[in-house]
Amino acid sequence: MKSVFIFFIVIGIICGGKLGAQNRWKIEKDGGILWEIKDRLPHDDHIEMSGEQLSVVLRYGVNAEKKFCLERSVVWPMLRTIPNNTHASLMHRFAGDILSWVTVNGLALQHEEVKSVYLKGLMQVKSDFSTGYVNIGAARKRAQKPVVEVIRTFYPSMDLPVWCERYEINNISDRLLEVFVPEITICSHTDSTKGVEGEYVFSTSIQGSGTYKIAPGQSVCFYAGIQAYRFSEKAVQPDYAAELYKREKFVEEMGAHLCLETPDPIVNTMFKFAKIRAAESIYKTRGGYMHGPGGESYYAAIWANDQAEYVNPFFPYLGYEVGNLSALNAFRHFARFVNADYKPIPSSIIAEGKDIWNGAGDRGDAAMIAYGAARYALARGSRSEAKELWPLIEWCLEYCKRKRNTAGVVESDTDELEGRFPAGDANLCTSSLYYDALCSAVFLGKELGISSRQLALYRKEAQALQQAIEEYFGARMGEFDTYRYYQGNDLLRSWICIPLTMGITDRAEGTLEALFSPRLWTENGLLTQEGSTTFWDRSTLYALRGAYAAGATEKATAYLQYYSRQRLVGEHVPYAIEAWPEGSQRHLSAESGLYSRVITEGLFGIRPTGLASFVFTPRLPADWENMALRNIRAFGRTFDIEVSRKQAKLRVVVKEKDKIIFSKTTPADCPLSVKFSPQ
Repeated sequence: MKSVFIFFIVIGIICGGKLGAQNRWKIEKDGGILWEIKDRLPHDDHIEMSGEQLSVVLRYGVNAEKKFCLERSVVWPMLRTIPNNTHASLMHRFAGDILSWVTVNGLALQHEEVKSVYLKGLMQVKSDFSTGYVNIGAARKRAQKPVVEVIRTFYPSMDLPVWCERYEINNISDRLLEVFVPEITICSHTDSTKGVEGEYVFSTSIQGSGTYKIAPGQSVCFYAGIQAYRFSEKAVQPDYAAELYKREKFVEEMGAHLCLETPDPIVNTMFKFAKIRAAESIYKTRGGYMHGPGGESYYAAIWANDQAEYVNPFFPYLGYEVGNLSALNAFRHFARFVNADYKPIPSSIIAEGKDIWNGAGDRGDAAMIAYGAARYALARGSRSEAKELWPLIEWCLEYCKRKRNTAGVVESDTDELEGRFPAGDANLCTSSLYYDALCSAVFLGKELGISSRQLALYRKEAQALQQAIEEYFGARMGEFDTYRYYQGNDLLRSWICIPLTMGITDRAEGTLEALFSPRLWTENGLLTQEGSTTFWDRSTLYALRGAYAAGATEKATAYLQYYSRQRLVGEHVPYAIEAWPEGSQRHLSAESGLYSRVITEGLFGIRPTGLASFVFTPRLPADWENMALRNIRAFGRTFDIEVSRKQAKLRVVVKEKDKIIFSKTTPADCPLSVKFSPQ
């Protein structure tokens, strides 16, 4: 306890004393989070939610008078606009208040007082309303007592191009109320010259209109929906209750698969939320299932970093079949661009697979793809998928080999930040990814019967590359023995964390000191570069994973707990974000995949070594007596990992279908190997 407490004191000092700030949200018994509206108003926030046919960014808040404010930014990725580029999804913003059309006893609902806002894969808002004012003297008025409680529930359809809203009106007065819900359908049309398929139609409608008499304690429910469709099509008629059930079932599935159990409810809950965001943002395009970052910008397309590197290696552990389909589909799209001349693979495949984007040149994309495809194939445990992906992995490795400079590290035009910050001719990130890809290729190639000569060359290349990384990037940066990000770099960069995640720990001590020093760490995680104000969660999440990999369990856990609290129950919730100031902290989806991998590959230290085998190094913090990861769906199996403290050692058990297949009492920080029996 003492060591973790000291870390929190340090973090509090670094973050300007804000560690003790009051949480805005709290965790509910059902695993959701709740904001009870009391004080600290006004407050506003935004959250993204997605289904197979649309995504919605809700910009919401509660003003100083406790009135709820909402704007819906709806995106239809498969309704393409002109020019049909990366950002060519049909988008529209709707700010209309559905309740403004409803009357109670012939009067409009007025004087709202929001009671709470709830999040768990959907949003639910509870408010009390009166229907008018009473006079007090000649000039002043006050609201009548509330007569109805309204519960709004906002959620996307899981497979229709419809945004859904449920309105429940409860009579909390002492008299009979007459509630009138109008029959309304509002349509508008887009300019036919601006759509790839011509004219599109927006439609907002109410389902469940009528006049209802409700006694005290009784309620009435109706729905509203927003959808878009091609002019040649008709509006769909959703069963909104069924759509809500499907959404809740999806959220329940995400909670049940890959279930984390630790003594820390914030980390447990943040992990559940991360799985929702990582898995929901998958679109059923003409080019197959495509995982998209989101953020009102990136849909019906894939990237070598967000998809191939960040989220695809996670999906096998989650066991979400649509996620696995999207991962395999992404690698198939990249494989279309393998060529005999070893010209770069595009950074992004856009417009449902019909076009590409390569505006930043070679970002080290081949290293990203090789890294992600090899890790995905191993964890997936499918020999047929592994055989299909091997030519892509092999080509990407050869491409990286041909891009080495005279020092033996890999050159690229930019890195995944695409020139936002300097990356030189060769950056630390690309070479580190290539190194890990070579290691994974040795494991995978052995499973597929690739020649021992070729695998020996990969081993030799990995060894040489590790030495080249040390000699080329290893540097004294101020008071820290760590890495320079590129030749000539004299400012600390957050991506110095990446060798740690790949198992390169030569400079672990100095690198961890640099990462968590005031020169890089802030209340919002790591600065991209010291002296700047820019932060990207992706590097913070890599750093947390790297700290666990380097054995800095107490430090990693303290910062993980702090970060999780900020993102889950702080001021901007409930997911990992992309960046600031760029994008205003959008909830891009792949970052939630990276958070999840802090748990699977960091806290539990899982590293695939075959289609049915892995090594793992569980990092049980000193303050925890036990932890478990249940319903892991990797390697073609479903299994649990349980870790508990046994005096000065750890008791580690792996179960498959309640059958113990591995059990050992071991010193902490000891790598353990598991190989499943043939199926």
